[in-house]
Amino acid sequence: MEKKTPLYETHLKYHGKMVPFAGYLMPVQYDGILAEHRAVREKAGLFDVSHMGEILCTGKDAIANLNHLLTNDYTKMNPLACRYSPMCNENGGVVDDLIVYKIHDECYLIVVNASNKDKDYAWMKEHQFGDVKFEDLSDQIAQLAIQGPEAQRILSRICDDLPEKYYTFKMNGLVDGKKALVSRTGYTGEHGYEIYLSNEDVCDVWEKLLRIGSEDGLVPCGLGARDTLRLEAAMPLYGHEMNDEITPLETNLQFAVKMDKEDFIGKKAMSEKQSNKTRIGLEVIGRGIVREQMPLYINDQCIGMTTSGTHSPTLNVGIAMALVEKEYSEIGFTMEAEVRGRRVACEVVSLPFYKRK
Repeated sequence: MEKKTPLYETHLKYHGKMVPFAGYLMPVQYDGILAEHRAVREKAGLFDVSHMGEILCTGKDAIANLNHLLTNDYTKMNPLACRYSPMCNENGGVVDDLIVYKIHDECYLIVVNASNKDKDYAWMKEHQFGDVKFEDLSDQIAQLAIQGPEAQRILSRICDDLPEKYYTFKMNGLVDGKKALVSRTGYTGEHGYEIYLSNEDVCDVWEKLLRIGSEDGLVPCGLGARDTLRLEAAMPLYGHEMNDEITPLETNLQFAVKMDKEDFIGKKAMSEKQSNKTRIGLEVIGRGIVREQMPLYINDQCIGMTTSGTHSPTLNVGIAMALVEKEYSEIGFTMEAEVRGRRVACEVVSLPFYKRK
C-alpha cells in the first residue's frame, strides 16, 4: 500500500492528479505538464519532494565510510557544502546516486532516491565500519523544491538568509518562521532551492509560498514536469541512465568518480572493465516521439538503447538520452530508433539539451 506525504490532502485541494510513485501517492500534474514545465522555465514552480530519503551519517569515521561507499571524494569538503556521487556495487554498477550535505566533519546528511531508500540504507549499514552511525530520518523530514528564474525573489520574501553558491546550504535557517535547511540545489536545470523542514510545518510553508508567489507566476508542479525538466537538462535518473549493471563511467559521470583516491566499492571492477558504452543526447529528426528502452539501429545493426525520451516543451522537438557504442557518439551522427515497429530518424546532439544562459 502506498504511503502519503504530509502534503497529500493539500495536493487534493489543488486538484493534483495522484498516481503511485516509488511507494508513495504523488501528484503527476495539476493544470497540465506543459503549463507547469513552462512555468518553471519562465517563472517558478513548487514541487513536493517529501518522498525522497534522508539518511544521517555521524561519527569520527564518517568521512572514511563515505569515501569507501561513494565514488566521489569527501576528504576536502567545506562545511555547508553539497556534493553529488554515485554509490556502486562490487561490479561497478550503480546502487544509487545521491547528494551529501556536510554539516561538520562528523555529521553528514545523505539525500537518496525515494525508490531506493530502504535498499540504500541497508547497503550503508551492511558496509559500515569503525566509529560511525547511519540513521534513516526519512519519515521525519519533508522536502519542497522551488525552481525557476523567480525562485530567489519569491523565497527571499519569507527567508532572509538564502545560500548564494550552487551546491551550498544554510543550516537552521527560518522559512516563514519555521526552522529549515535550505540548499541551492535542484533537478530542473533552473536556479532554485530545496527546503528541508518538519512534517508539521511543510503544509503551512507550501501555502505561504503559493500565496506570496502567485503574482510572480509560481504554480504547483507534479512529477510529469519534473521529469521533462530534468531530461531537457540531461540530468540522469536512476533506473534509466544508470542501474545495478551500468557503471557511472558508462553514463558519463566521470566528474563524480575519483579513481585516484583510496579504494572504494566498485573501483577495481571499473578499472578492469573495458566498456564501449557511452551516454549521448539525441534529437528526433523524423516523425514520432522516442521514449525509453527503444533500440537504436544503424541499418540492421543494433548499436544501443534509449534510456529516457520525451517531447521537449522548451525546444519543441523530440529528445532522448541513450547508451550507445562509442564509435557512434559523435555530434551530428544519425541513427534510427525503433518505435512501435517502425524506424524514426535521430541525430546525436550535445548535452545538455537546455541550459539557461
